[in-house]
Amino acid sequence: MVFHTDQKNVCGSQIARFRYEQGLSQSDLATKCQLIGWDVSRDIIARIEGQVRWVGDFELAALSKALGIGITELYPDGFLE
Repeated sequence: MVFHTDQKNVCGSQIARFRYEQGLSQSDLATKCQLIGWDVSRDIIARIEGQVRWVGDFELAALSKALGIGITELYPDGFLE
């Protein structure tokens, strides 16, 4: 796996993919996250997906819950091997 120093996270593209597959807008995902207790905006979701914002562990947990997926699914294939 190649790491790019200009990327702040490795999960952004996965989040965007799952969000798109579920037919959610960035605002929809932000709202779902807010309903489970993470005060986040559409802009922050966009910056995470664009890999220009660092993501905390509690944020990963909120995103996986909001998307209804396991937290390990937020990592690219092969990342955890």
